[in-house]
Amino acid sequence: MRVSVETTSGLERRLTIGVPAERVDSAVDKRLREAARNVRMPGFRPGKVPMKVMQQRYGAGVRQEVLGEVVSQTFQEAVQSEQLRPAGQPRIEPRNIEPGKDVEYTATFEIFPTIALNDVTDFTVTKPVAEVSDADVDDIIAVFRKQQGQQVTAERPAEQGDTVIIDFVGTRDSEAFEGGSGDDVSLELGSGRMIPGFEDGIVGMNAGDEKTLDLTFPDDYAKEELQGAAVQFAITVKEVKTLELAPLDATLFAAYGVEEGGEDTFRAEVRKNMERELRNAVQNHVKQQVLDAVIEAHADLDIPSALVAQEVDAMRGQMFQQFGGTPNKDLDLKSLLPDDMFKEQADKRVKLGLLLSEMLGKFDLKADPAKIRETIEDIASTYQEPEEVINWYYSENEQLAQVESRVLEDQLVDKLLESAKIEEQACSYQEALATARPPQG
Repeated sequence: MRVSVETTSGLERRLTIGVPAERVDSAVDKRLREAARNVRMPGFRPGKVPMKVMQQRYGAGVRQEVLGEVVSQTFQEAVQSEQLRPAGQPRIEPRNIEPGKDVEYTATFEIFPTIALNDVTDFTVTKPVAEVSDADVDDIIAVFRKQQGQQVTAERPAEQGDTVIIDFVGTRDSEAFEGGSGDDVSLELGSGRMIPGFEDGIVGMNAGDEKTLDLTFPDDYAKEELQGAAVQFAITVKEVKTLELAPLDATLFAAYGVEEGGEDTFRAEVRKNMERELRNAVQNHVKQQVLDAVIEAHADLDIPSALVAQEVDAMRGQMFQQFGGTPNKDLDLKSLLPDDMFKEQADKRVKLGLLLSEMLGKFDLKADPAKIRETIEDIASTYQEPEEVINWYYSENEQLAQVESRVLEDQLVDKLLESAKIEEQACSYQEALATARPPQG
């Protein structure tokens, strides 16, 4: 087998591979002889079909099949002999595949970069410092009470946050317009569902009241024909409802996993969960800064576009599923969710993955079994049957591998933090949580 290597650009390589004709022809001949044992053909006894006839009937198809296998095998042999690490699948272009002649083809592909690690030292990390106060616990419990509350009729004027049941008719130049009317519509005041002024105009109305509002559709409204249009809405309030918070009782406690111990146990459990959330938020914030420092120290690292494309596809699929989408061969996801939506983040993920892998080797880090156990126990503590969850993680190789990878990454972060300047920043519980949330928009 002949192999030549050409660097076409950056990480791209082109292999020209020549395969002796005998390797392909002998494989085709062998496969045809094996097939002849079982082929049934009119005019011939089973297993007695002449090779000439087999060649005529099946030779082209078998050769095509063998060629595919030989190309795959010889490509792997070639990259191993040349000590290349392909990133992604090669682009194969045949040069000569004529029967009886040496096979020649080119394989174009990208390779993994050779990474020269730079020092990641002397960088600054801000660490939020916060505590869970009694007021924070009260706020969260208030949210729980709201979630478990129920709407009740309010014998008073409507206020922001109330839900009203309304009939409304929208007109433009005294003519009703499409989509501008509704009966028995449930509307939360302050939700922003309706155009500006609509919900505010209902505040102060009682059940049975009628009012006509003079409003204007926004210039960027979805329906072009209504953009900037002056309209009137005749509104009738049929009912005003307010949210009655769920009482602090056993029913509420049970809804959030506390079956015994009453309010004190419930509050203690809520606080424990909030403290876990706070700890994770702080750790994630610090970790992200370390990872950003790693990327910044290797800003010039060239990465394979094939790996970025794979990551883009993975992120696109995740987003599609996240919003309830189901696979459909007729759906063009690339048009629906174009590459540009994910390119920057995918590039960052690939670069970080390559760098972290190299650093783990440099520091010779191994996942600490005690840290793995601690991480799994922390995850399990949020479930009703923690021991079952722990056993499940240790019985599922894929899930366990994910935890090991996370622990390894955290150990590397801790290692890099030894060279960082850590600035503590006092803040509230909510502010600390906000630091760990990705920016919106």
